[in-house]
Amino acid sequence: MNYKISRRAAALSPSLTLAIDSKAKAMKAAGEDVVGFGAGEPDFDTPDHIKMAAVKGLADGFTKYTPSSGIPELREAIAAKFKRENGLTYKPSQIIVSNGGKHSCYNVILATCEEGDEVIIPAPYWLSYPEMVKLAGATSVVLETSDRTEFKVTPEQLRAAITPRTRLFILNSPSNPTGSVYTPEEVKALGDVCVEKGVLIMSDEIYEQLLYDGAVHRSVASFSQAHFDHTIIVHGFAKAWSMTGWRLGFLAAPEPIAKAIDAVQSHSTSNPTSFAQKGGVAAISGSQDHLPRWLAEYAKRRTRAWQLLNAMPGVSCVNSKGAFYLFPNIHRSGLKSADFCARLLEQEKVAAVPGIAFGADDYIRISYATSLANIEKGLERMDRFVRGLQKS
Repeated sequence: MNYKISRRAAALSPSLTLAIDSKAKAMKAAGEDVVGFGAGEPDFDTPDHIKMAAVKGLADGFTKYTPSSGIPELREAIAAKFKRENGLTYKPSQIIVSNGGKHSCYNVILATCEEGDEVIIPAPYWLSYPEMVKLAGATSVVLETSDRTEFKVTPEQLRAAITPRTRLFILNSPSNPTGSVYTPEEVKALGDVCVEKGVLIMSDEIYEQLLYDGAVHRSVASFSQAHFDHTIIVHGFAKAWSMTGWRLGFLAAPEPIAKAIDAVQSHSTSNPTSFAQKGGVAAISGSQDHLPRWLAEYAKRRTRAWQLLNAMPGVSCVNSKGAFYLFPNIHRSGLKSADFCARLLEQEKVAAVPGIAFGADDYIRISYATSLANIEKGLERMDRFVRGLQKS
């Protein structure tokens, strides 16, 4: 049988982060002592009050279809969160609950972009953005940055990249993979360009609660009515509440876009999981006491990992201001990122993600969402690896 694969599917690159995480887990299952810095997944458990809300939903028989865009209770809670924490006024009808933050991103791109459109993506970027753009039939326009500017794109770069075909600009702050955080002034300046040029902004704010060193998150939608009207915020429960496997995300958009996204979702996945949404209500409306403890632990890990990375010959690393990633520069090692990570895993049993997956081949991504003991052990091994490269 000659199976024909669509050009759309054939053009996609598999997720390197998931592939490396899977390989590391398989090696661990085979008894190997692997230290994994690959997955963007908190190592903390989901807080108990969230789990109990989902358990109660199951016990109460809340196991049927819900509205495709999410239960009213959750959409109202999310709208209240945006008002309370971000100073943004959304109606529940402008909120769409999805099957994860990734699903929210895909829905936005699919509902707003088509053949011939261009989507501007600063690099390093979260690796799924360009693949989603491909699936929509649009074209990615990548703006390169480096550690010299803390991986931030400038308004001048953005303005120069905009053409009559530009439909969407993707802004991710705090950033995956770099941990960079744009200041409010920098966010406004980028938003100003998009408002002037009539370009929509997809603002990925899933890491907004994970901030260090006095960094401040401010949504681009908050600066004026025009900024609000040009912005679609994508978000999710995975990072700040450690609900990665729950597959529960959300977005907020101007009414016509929200309506279009609801239609897309209704014909692709129907509704998010019913009882997971009950957990989502508890997460966003209930106690946030876990977060200061988590942030304090992440901050200790970040500082130690940053110190160890910068002590390695041939490696340099700017410190992150948010999320739970560091993005060290390995250019002076003499290896490109895929070769570096393959050899690091093979020789030292340390899993990291090649920067090429994020559009930056001179870097690798290290997640410090793992214990301090793992950070010490894994980066000691990486130090041995890079010192070996210096001798060869």
